[in-house]
Amino acid sequence: MHKKMWIVAILFTGLFIASFTPFYTDHGAQTKSRKRELSIQKKVFSQIVTFHDYVKDSFFSDIRNGNIDTQRVRQAFLRSRLLFKEFEWAAAYFDSELTERLNGPPVQEVENADLQDSSLVRAIDPMGLQVIEPLIYPKYDTAGKKELIREVAHLIKNTEYLMAYFADHQLADWRILDAAKLEVFRIITLGITGFDNALSLNSMEESAASLKSLRKVLSYYTGKNRQTPLLQELDTAIRYLHVHPDFATFDRAVFITRFANKISTGIAQLEQNIPGPKIRYNRMLKQEAKTLFDPDAFNVDAFSPGPEFHITAAKVALGEKLFYDAALSGTGTRSCASCHRPELAFTDGLAKPTEIHDPAKLLKRNVPTLLNAALQSNYFYDMRALTLEEQVWDVISNKAEMDGSMEAIIKYVSADKTYQSLFAKAFPEGIPANTFSANTYSPDSFSPSTYPSKSFPEKTENSIRADEVTNALAAYIRSLTRLNSRFDEYMQGNEQALSTQELKGFNLFMGKAKCATCHFIPLFNGATPPKYVASETEVLGVPRSLTDTTPDPDRGYYDIIGVDAYKYAFKVPTVRNIDKTAPYMHNGVYQTLDQVMEFYNNGGGAGLGLNLPNQTLPDEKLRLTEKEKKEIIAFIRSLESKH
Repeated sequence: MHKKMWIVAILFTGLFIASFTPFYTDHGAQTKSRKRELSIQKKVFSQIVTFHDYVKDSFFSDIRNGNIDTQRVRQAFLRSRLLFKEFEWAAAYFDSELTERLNGPPVQEVENADLQDSSLVRAIDPMGLQVIEPLIYPKYDTAGKKELIREVAHLIKNTEYLMAYFADHQLADWRILDAAKLEVFRIITLGITGFDNALSLNSMEESAASLKSLRKVLSYYTGKNRQTPLLQELDTAIRYLHVHPDFATFDRAVFITRFANKISTGIAQLEQNIPGPKIRYNRMLKQEAKTLFDPDAFNVDAFSPGPEFHITAAKVALGEKLFYDAALSGTGTRSCASCHRPELAFTDGLAKPTEIHDPAKLLKRNVPTLLNAALQSNYFYDMRALTLEEQVWDVISNKAEMDGSMEAIIKYVSADKTYQSLFAKAFPEGIPANTFSANTYSPDSFSPSTYPSKSFPEKTENSIRADEVTNALAAYIRSLTRLNSRFDEYMQGNEQALSTQELKGFNLFMGKAKCATCHFIPLFNGATPPKYVASETEVLGVPRSLTDTTPDPDRGYYDIIGVDAYKYAFKVPTVRNIDKTAPYMHNGVYQTLDQVMEFYNNGGGAGLGLNLPNQTLPDEKLRLTEKEKKEIIAFIRSLESKH
């Protein structure tokens, strides 16, 4: 149902120590800390062993019986998931790759070191609890018994690998607390939305199991006072989940604002109080964030090619001037702003824009918004660019879009005194040529390195370089980050910011309508929480037109990576500011939000009668009422940014 494209073209230098707290010399405190870390490590290891033994001795045993008792097998499956949730916080943080083997999305995933060479792409078959679930829900089919046995056997074997990892892996206090906070974020973005239990929908009980496990861990850090505000908030949240277990009626707005935000804030305070060295990761969700809704929770530079490319006020000023300058195009008639108009949330209001040399000919795809464009790992609908710099380069040089020449642009700006001054302020020392060339991967470091593969000359006095042009434009786009809607105000504590209708729409968005299983809060795009490492794609089955319900011929991400599972797959865009970004979908087929809601309500392309075996959008009807659809649209409109 869901897909993650894990970025592997990552700078080794992206994982860096930005600051160290001085080493503390209190040996008593060090001993206490080490004892605590060992206790938690042993607890996690014990939980993994318990999960392994239960799956092997109970779940696996039940499905190997001659006559399978469906109800008994489902109970064993649900019990297995609850046991997994007890150690998910640690497994997902310390060994995310192995954890994907236990509970990853039930679709092929892709690892690719170079999006420019599809021969390097490696497709990985899914396995784990999410793959097992559809084999026994909504009903068990005896024809799938061999597959079920095989998948549970994989689950056992992969758990043994995880056991080996945690048997002697040293945990550090600050990482334990960072992992605990991320688990709270995982619960509110994935847990209570049904992301990983789409059929069994045992979301609230599983979320409670996760919080119970966190409570035991966090009690090691609260000292002798076992009834601190943090532990009390955890107890209250767990009770709320138990009292309100129904997926359809659960009030997610209440749970997040009254419980989850307070819990993550409390954990962040504990983390801040931990002495000793702490590694600072280059992560889009900042480590110091107390909640997902902090005004500065997200790092707009996380996916830039490296530190020298980070945003500055001088770069933004230069980039804004370049953005509105039609001289960057080959004809001198089209600027970036020609297709990205500020009054339309930096879109153009058209289904598809026209080619620069032929107004009668349309470009391939709809123009996406640039608001919050920095908060994603890939660019273009087909995901082909890993940085905004690379996207800018692509658009300027594209013969149909701007047909610009970087050589001509440099000649133009170098001869202009105003530009000379702006470039000198923005890049006083230039960007070192070929600084970033490594293609290595680190699980907590997300700085793509494909853009600097282009070779730039060394900067000389008063010279302007191509990478400075693209970086300035990218910096301006990064400055267009706006997480300041009425929804954000509500999540930050203003209970009057949303109407009753909008709150109902939010709960539908997060629950029955399943919108939030692809448009993840709080960004509402496809960047996957809780670390927001990579952006997802989806196969929706978008039709060619309103009157022609055959599949749109654009094959999207498939044409970049060549993996069949991704045929007709496109990046999941944000729904923030959506009221200004019509028409919708990659081909602009839908003019109104009502049309979009009807498409999803009927099961996407499947509801139109399209035969797409790889459709990732659930093909069953959502059965939303007209009132519910209006409530969802009302909520989505509350996501409009304040400028």
